[in-house]
Amino acid sequence: MTIRVLLVDDQPLLRTGFRMILSAEQDLTIVGEAADGAAAVEAARRLVPDVVLMDIRMPGMDGIQATRALAGPGVENPIKVLILTTFGLDEYVVEALRAGASGFLLKDSPPEDLVEAIRVVAAGEALLAPSVTRRLLDRVASRLPPARENAIPALAELTERELEVLKLVARGLSNAEIAERLVVSETTVKTHVSRVLAKLDIRDRVQAVILAYETGLV
Repeated sequence: MTIRVLLVDDQPLLRTGFRMILSAEQDLTIVGEAADGAAAVEAARRLVPDVVLMDIRMPGMDGIQATRALAGPGVENPIKVLILTTFGLDEYVVEALRAGASGFLLKDSPPEDLVEAIRVVAAGEALLAPSVTRRLLDRVASRLPPARENAIPALAELTERELEVLKLVARGLSNAEIAERLVVSETTVKTHVSRVLAKLDIRDRVQAVILAYETGLV
């Protein structure tokens, strides 16, 4: 299956570099490019790519606003967004993840990491390794807003075991590590995680981690 990618960055040279890297892969196809958030939203809605490779800092509508428009709460047919960032922009990354992004990648990552990241996001997985999620949110937890009162009723629908699994996910444990901690199979953990996501009406474990921080679970 071919993965259709939309490139979004205000620097033409970077877009050219990304295009060269991705075009060399048989399973990746560049369907379009955009230099700002507004153009990205228009192009994404018109072309319906599998993954949008999105820069954060752009003139006019930035990558966070564009991500919210394409994948945020209430979007009927969300499009997967992979955020590109640089060191020192952690707070923007968190905002982008809260806006609906499926993960993030540093701009200076090796080409093979960029390719693999797109494949992971296209497959419906969150790009962030649990340990990376934890380190990122620990650094910027003080900047997250107070607990969201309207999220509490949804949490109340979780069983005791599901709540326990959510807390462990938020603390940076992988499915295998959670299985070992709870003395259950990894398949059972995956089932619990899926039920947590469904009950909380969130798309992936990245959103689950952020919700756990916002509601004070961790």
